[in-house]
Amino acid sequence: METLNVLMVDDEPLIRKVVKFELNEQKATVDCLVNEDGTTQPKLVQMSESFSSGTALLSALNLKETAVPDYLLVDMELQGEPTGGLTIVRKMRENYPTVKLIVLSGRFDYPAEGSPNRDQKINEILRVVFEALNLGAAAFVSKNAIGGFSVENIVRAIACLERGEQCYFNYPLMLTLKEAAERYLQGAPPPHQAVTINEVEKNLLLLEAAGCTAQEIAFKLDGESDKTVQDKQKELSRKLDTVNKSGARIARALQLRLINANEIKYLKR
Repeated sequence: METLNVLMVDDEPLIRKVVKFELNEQKATVDCLVNEDGTTQPKLVQMSESFSSGTALLSALNLKETAVPDYLLVDMELQGEPTGGLTIVRKMRENYPTVKLIVLSGRFDYPAEGSPNRDQKINEILRVVFEALNLGAAAFVSKNAIGGFSVENIVRAIACLERGEQCYFNYPLMLTLKEAAERYLQGAPPPHQAVTINEVEKNLLLLEAAGCTAQEIAFKLDGESDKTVQDKQKELSRKLDTVNKSGARIARALQLRLINANEIKYLKR
């Protein structure tokens, strides 16, 4: 029997180990579409390797240390970046377009009624999902699905894609998409923009993107102190829901269209 080879990128060693063990022990098979007339044949689903980062994965693929897989499982939140998996999705689509990409995340859960910032969470989930789709992702599996995270959710996603379906969303995400569709059909206003920044914060981001140091930023922002700038940087990181690093802030601000690359006036050193 032919085998569908699966690789995985996740920065949690235990999750990588458990998924690989359970997937291989389960010896699950899926019916794969082999002809346009609907003819199918079963294939075994097995995971050959897993990686802690996108860099490690791409290095192994580029050096041909591991075979190009049929499927790649990509954790959305990697090494402190809430949407770090999007970078891997983009690079895989650019370099290995035949690989089908399945995004895993604990951030796709349907926000319960009355939960804090519920509209914002729904808006954020939709934004991330559609960005991932545009970058090349084909399926989304919640790590917190009903009954807990299970490799059966992964196998189900692979089975759907092998039947020729273009996309797969499992239950928690489907609830969010359902509510968003209902709001649209009922003419309800969309959720508020998840993040807003003031003019000072925007200028700070543009100066960071231009390559200014904290001292240079302080001087350009009407002579504010380094400490004030650092406090504003921390607050921006909190608003943008990312680690307190300039690169993360800049990437997130560009992603949310809070700043435009054309506005950045790069410094010459």
